[in-house]
Amino acid sequence: MPGRLAEHQLPTHRARRKILQSGLVALATIPLTGLAGRLVAAAETAAVIPPPALDSAAAGSDTLQTVVLAGGCFWGVQAVYQHTKGVTKALSGYAGGQKDSAHYEMVGTGRTGHAESVSITYDPRQITFGKILQIYFSVAHNPTELNRQGPDFGTQYRSAIFYADDEQKRIVSAYIAQLQQAHVFASPIVTKLEPLSGFYPAEDYHQDFLVLHPSYPYIVFNDLPKLDSLKQVFPDSYRETPVMASSKPSQ
Repeated sequence: MPGRLAEHQLPTHRARRKILQSGLVALATIPLTGLAGRLVAAAETAAVIPPPALDSAAAGSDTLQTVVLAGGCFWGVQAVYQHTKGVTKALSGYAGGQKDSAHYEMVGTGRTGHAESVSITYDPRQITFGKILQIYFSVAHNPTELNRQGPDFGTQYRSAIFYADDEQKRIVSAYIAQLQQAHVFASPIVTKLEPLSGFYPAEDYHQDFLVLHPSYPYIVFNDLPKLDSLKQVFPDSYRETPVMASSKPSQ
């Protein structure tokens, strides 16, 4: 695996992944510019953390629940939950801004208020809200990085949980306090709690990106290690076959 590029070779934080929007007909034609083109080091090792002391009550019905999480580029976060048992759908999108600015190129300016996010729908009879959060803080991203995640910089890559109701807010707040008090991370958690005002699905070419393009350089170096960590740290929660956001078959 290539090492990290020298500092003078790195693009500025304004350089962003550029992808052809015409269906990604051939990956070979995608220009490897900006962040997607970097041969960066692998994602950080997952943190082994305790489960939340406060969790949602066990579900007595088959009503599905949803939570919206932001933790850097949505490709990797989506993939983690696509491989998590109990999750019925993981959809990449945007949250935190207005509907008319929920477009990739606009969000990439860092001026829309949006964060790249993933809407996770899950069956509470199979997985609890607390387990979703434990995987989020442990595997899906690094909650101590402010307005960045790995090679990606900007508020659109912030660590944030968009809570749907007071119960979600209460459980998340208690868990962050628990982790802070236990000093499980070397630096303070910077995850923001924001009320969910709307979630807007991302463009089709972003959906299921890791599943469809596992050899894409950005995926290889930043996101495949997250799946390895999920399998190792949460073996009972890992599912080999991902749940797809679209109807496209996996490769």
